[in-house]
Amino acid sequence: MSPSGDRAINGCRCSFSSGENGGFHDGAADYGLPGSHDETCTHCARSKPSSYSSSVLGFDTILLTDSEKLRRIVVASAKGFSIGAGLKGGLALFSILARLRRKKSRKVEAFSDKEAISMAIKETLRYGLFLGTFSGTYVSVDEIIGALGGHNRTAKWRALVAGLVAGPSMLLTGPNTLHTSLAIYILMRAAVLASRCGIKSKRFGKLCKPLTWKHGDIFLMCLSSSQILSSFLLKQDSLPSSYKSFLRKHCGKDNVLLHGVKELASGLPFTNLEEIEKFYKATGVDIKLDPNMKVPCTMIHGNQSCRAHVVTFFIEAYKRALPVYLPVYLIPTLIVHRQGLLKRPFTILGKSIIGTGRSSLFLSSYCTSAWMWTCLMFWFIRKCNIPMVVIGTFPPGLALAFEKKSRRIEISIYCLARAIESFFICMADVGYLPESMNLKRADVLIFSLSTAIIMHCYAQEREVFRSKYLDVLDWVFGVPPPPCETPRCKNR
Repeated sequence: MSPSGDRAINGCRCSFSSGENGGFHDGAADYGLPGSHDETCTHCARSKPSSYSSSVLGFDTILLTDSEKLRRIVVASAKGFSIGAGLKGGLALFSILARLRRKKSRKVEAFSDKEAISMAIKETLRYGLFLGTFSGTYVSVDEIIGALGGHNRTAKWRALVAGLVAGPSMLLTGPNTLHTSLAIYILMRAAVLASRCGIKSKRFGKLCKPLTWKHGDIFLMCLSSSQILSSFLLKQDSLPSSYKSFLRKHCGKDNVLLHGVKELASGLPFTNLEEIEKFYKATGVDIKLDPNMKVPCTMIHGNQSCRAHVVTFFIEAYKRALPVYLPVYLIPTLIVHRQGLLKRPFTILGKSIIGTGRSSLFLSSYCTSAWMWTCLMFWFIRKCNIPMVVIGTFPPGLALAFEKKSRRIEISIYCLARAIESFFICMADVGYLPESMNLKRADVLIFSLSTAIIMHCYAQEREVFRSKYLDVLDWVFGVPPPPCETPRCKNR
């Protein structure tokens, strides 16, 4: 079965406004508090919840035949497959197009292209099977528990058990393919939903009060920034390859420069000062580096002053950020608001342009302030070591304030997931984690526990979700229509 709230049963969505913050009212959107309850709505009038939490009734109030249950399982599996295959297939297509474009600049064997296409097809099918199996397993287990367990005792936990059982479907992406980043990200999403439930709870409300901080998302971003950026300078192997490539592009510095900073901060003897000098000479800058230097400012920005470097770097960083966010805002505008573009083209395109500029400002400010704060720390303390790098990479997270409020929590959660993964890898490498904690497929375990929490919240505490996520989940898992709209009712 799907969610068990009264409003879900009645097919009502009036409790969620179409506000800017993902369907919730202003401040309530940040913590998942519910919107208004329409007393004039017939469905709401029937349900009239006595608290913010949905009532635990289950969909057993809508009696589904065996054929309807089977159809719901098949449809959920098909929709899950389409989402998984569509997302992975789209990414694979972009990857193949980029490969064909690079083929013009360097020789690539024809066999490599066929192999890449074959691999892309396999990955697309695997991810389609993964999400299709997850959706079908969740609905199947939920229906089985609902049929065997009655209404009251098991209705509250059936979605949690179904989500837990469906989690191992991740193995269909490949028995030896680890998805640590994905698992940790889903865990962060589950933690956010659980915290929103805690905020509403009378029992745990006081314990979760710090989570209601107005700028808690920015604080999380600062913590994440400290781990991610310091790891990028000192231990890049702790970061996923794709994310590492993204940081290399937007950090604006060659690897030879980053290696020199790493050696200085780690207290190691320099091994590439000549390479750094050759790098700058190739750009028209003639410098001579001191092997006994205490701060790496000369290595970072050559003969520029720290202030001049901040200005020039910001301009270049903004140019690099624009191509990243332009499709993020433009493509959804053309797809979702294609009809409105004919009526209000300037208004809709204007919002997309403002959003692109705002997000580009965040990314460029984030990268610029990373170098600015580290230079400031080095100049003030007059030495470079690992603690200075960690402290200097904390304030760049403040750049998140440039972003739209509704996007801040999404960005901070994504970065926090990356930071947690990097942190545990670093701890394991230095021997601070016992061997017993190195589970072979910890990603599957984490993913299963996370999906159990998410699906439980989906079934019991729908108010903690934003409306756009609810719409997707309802579409995939097939929320039954109101009793008056079922086929059997219409046939009568």
